[in-house]
Amino acid sequence: MSQPIPAFFIADSPGLDFLNSVATPVDVPIDWIDDGEGLLAWLEQSRLVPVEVLIAMRERAKPGELDYLAAQARTLREWFRAFVGERKGRPLGAADLSALEPLNRLLARDEGFWKIVAHEDQGAAALTLERPRRWASPESLLLPIGEILAKLVCEENFSYVKACEGPVCTLMFADHTRGHARRWCSMSVCGNRAKQAAHRTRAKRGT
Repeated sequence: MSQPIPAFFIADSPGLDFLNSVATPVDVPIDWIDDGEGLLAWLEQSRLVPVEVLIAMRERAKPGELDYLAAQARTLREWFRAFVGERKGRPLGAADLSALEPLNRLLARDEGFWKIVAHEDQGAAALTLERPRRWASPESLLLPIGEILAKLVCEENFSYVKACEGPVCTLMFADHTRGHARRWCSMSVCGNRAKQAAHRTRAKRGT
């Protein structure tokens, strides 16, 4: 199902952007991966999967296969949301590893491989080492999602993973600001609402 607005990518962390693929931007919750087409659209917007791969997967998928894949993605999202929700605000440690077994099982499916490729850089061919992926089946579309979740776990300081302070907002973000003082998913949305609410409160007190 096409969504009325583009997905949110405001978390400063691709893994948290995946968690934010369901949100309540105004009053009604929106799930950007509520079906197979939604999942393909979200993967395209996130740039996790090349467009040509998504087109090929859409053309060769069996009826209902992509919808089933989207259901798997939602299950992964809600499991990981619980993991993050229980641990945000503190560093992760070895004691958290056992809880990550579902993610390690997903990562174990990967058929990525290393490859030397040439890039034209200002007229000179530069050799670089890249790790492309074999997109063997629609289920392989979950692998880049598993990768960004693993990078969140291993590279992000969970002490600065936060939930927006908006009273009805469900968005999360990694606070990379100086002093780690970020409170809102976006100053133009929840931050502005908070300012308006504070203004109304001050106005009532003054009457």
